[in-house]
Amino acid sequence: MIGPHVALAAGMAPGQKMLSTPVVTIGDRCLIGRGSGIVGHFSIEIGDDVWTGHHVYITDQNHGYEDIDVPISKQTQPEQPVRIGNGSWLGHGTIVLPGVTIGRHVVVGANSVVTSDIPDYSVAVGAPARVIRSHTIGVGWERIDRDAFIAREIGKDNVT
Repeated sequence: MIGPHVALAAGMAPGQKMLSTPVVTIGDRCLIGRGSGIVGHFSIEIGDDVWTGHHVYITDQNHGYEDIDVPISKQTQPEQPVRIGNGSWLGHGTIVLPGVTIGRHVVVGANSVVTSDIPDYSVAVGAPARVIRSHTIGVGWERIDRDAFIAREIGKDNVT
């Protein structure tokens, strides 16, 4: 279900050649809340059963500002794909920025700004969004000490 007053865009102008096909994918049984914006230039993948609150903004491209001799409106940064995993919920006013992967069954709190990846089975809040809860099999949902969480996630990558 796409709520009223949602802006859904692929590219900037009619006839623009896209770098990928499709640019925006929305899975089954999703709900995109009223007044939200999904602006794709390269790749935005929204999984199945993803719901958003009202006024959520998701984009895979942003403006650059590095060259002080060129107006910001004329500078671009390389597009970076955005992925939102199955069964996730993005609260009212959430902003998802380029290059982010939000895992499966993730809750992002209202008015959060997601600037980096959020792992599966997590709750993240804030600007920038930080993981505050995580689900551990056999234990359940637990509050997260950020430093311990980072150490645990790094350890998963090093397990052979």
